[in-house]
Amino acid sequence: MNPVFSIGIQSLWDEVSHMPTGGVWWMNVERREDAESLLNQTIAAQPFDAKVAAVVMGEKPNKIIKLHESHGPEKIRIFAMPKNENGLYSLYRDLLCSIDPRDYLFILICTDNAWKNIPGERLRAWLNNASRWTNYYHCSLLILNPGNNTDAQLSLLLGEHRSLSGLASLRYQGDNHLFDIAFWGNEKGLSARQQLQVNYTDGVWKLAEKEETDIQPRSDEKVVLSNKNVLEGAPALSEYWSLFDSNDAIFNASRTAQAATVIFAVEQTSQIEQLARFIHTLRRQRGTALKIVVREMVASLRATDERLLLGCGANLVVPWNAPLSRCLTLVESVQKQQFHRHVPDEINTLLALTQPLKLRGYQKWDVFCAAVHDIMNNPLLPADNKGVMVALRPVPGLRVEQALTLCRPNRFGDIMTIGNNRLVLFLTFCRVNDLDTALNHIFPLPTGDIFSNRMIWFEDKQITAEIVEMQAVTAERWTTPLPFTIGRSEVMNAAHDGRSWRRIPEPHRLADTKRGEKA
Repeated sequence: MNPVFSIGIQSLWDEVSHMPTGGVWWMNVERREDAESLLNQTIAAQPFDAKVAAVVMGEKPNKIIKLHESHGPEKIRIFAMPKNENGLYSLYRDLLCSIDPRDYLFILICTDNAWKNIPGERLRAWLNNASRWTNYYHCSLLILNPGNNTDAQLSLLLGEHRSLSGLASLRYQGDNHLFDIAFWGNEKGLSARQQLQVNYTDGVWKLAEKEETDIQPRSDEKVVLSNKNVLEGAPALSEYWSLFDSNDAIFNASRTAQAATVIFAVEQTSQIEQLARFIHTLRRQRGTALKIVVREMVASLRATDERLLLGCGANLVVPWNAPLSRCLTLVESVQKQQFHRHVPDEINTLLALTQPLKLRGYQKWDVFCAAVHDIMNNPLLPADNKGVMVALRPVPGLRVEQALTLCRPNRFGDIMTIGNNRLVLFLTFCRVNDLDTALNHIFPLPTGDIFSNRMIWFEDKQITAEIVEMQAVTAERWTTPLPFTIGRSEVMNAAHDGRSWRRIPEPHRLADTKRGEKA
């Protein structure tokens, strides 16, 4: 008969506790001490004749493993492994040198944040090898991964159900712990999206008594978790509303939500990246029924920031100039919605693709073409709204190299090049109706005085077709900038105050002259 092992939490039903041979189970644990106690409790939960081996990463096993006097197997095998990535890759080979793994339960306890700097591709490959190894040798592997920032790994592992038989998290909540089961499969079936309260008292992990009778969470579709600044000082609108002082508090409360409405507030640009990480984690871990809304309290979101939040999983971004009544109407409009857009496993992919250009200013003709071509082929950017490309031809008597010295883009993503007696600009995420405003910020003089005509492309097909033609231009027809403009960030002594350009005065000291001499 095939052995079936159990996780070390008492009173759990079989569907979320059994670990039969031939599978890999992964548990993220917020605190190191909880991971160690769960390791010992899992060993004690196995029968007397079970084959169990514990692998401790980065520490001496004797300091961590404490066998129970009256529970657990008669004996276990313990191993130590180095605290590095190479130790993970050689784990299976080293085990085969000392043990026949058939019908064994292997428990691997990692060091804190051991997987933090390992790329997702290598993590997936490691899990795939682990799955094949446990199937071939007919054994089970439980991975305990302690760390205070395991959301990135959890979001990535949600898609690895072919390699993992189970994925769960154990999070500390002050007076109790939350056992959050993403999915758990065994001989009893498959369970997913379960959240259970567990307690650790007197050295024993046990399911909370109320969870034994009320397993499934109640529907929270009417619940609203909101930043109190969203209501502009107004009290909670009903008994379903809960107000929080910060976005961090909202995020922590939302980690147990199923279909609630979550409303974040953004007041400054420095909040955007952290807020994007909150939204990405909630969307990946809590599913498609959760409604996530962001309200811009003051003008702080650029078009790229708004797309980043939407790409991370937000249902709606309310602009700063929308009054509270309009905001509440928009929140009501997303009720009963299901989120269907694709959200990548890793947020770094979104950060890179929604902010694709780290270039600014003059670029060589081929570099310019390659950069614009990459933006046009970015699947995460909205169609026909990636930017505007404009070609400007100088007035007679003005060389294109001289016109380039007047071009002063201030944003990253605004690039230009010269060739064929044209100055070509690409303004990332600029709308065509805002082109004149953008050009007035870039050039210190009216563009009508500098250029005789211009051509504009703002649809993806138009820009792509023009880039193909530009790539066919040979290097002999590219124009080289004037020497003093290459690599200079300040090409003229002027500054833009938001409405117009103004010259910056330069101090000059007159030379002293003697009386009687000509000045």
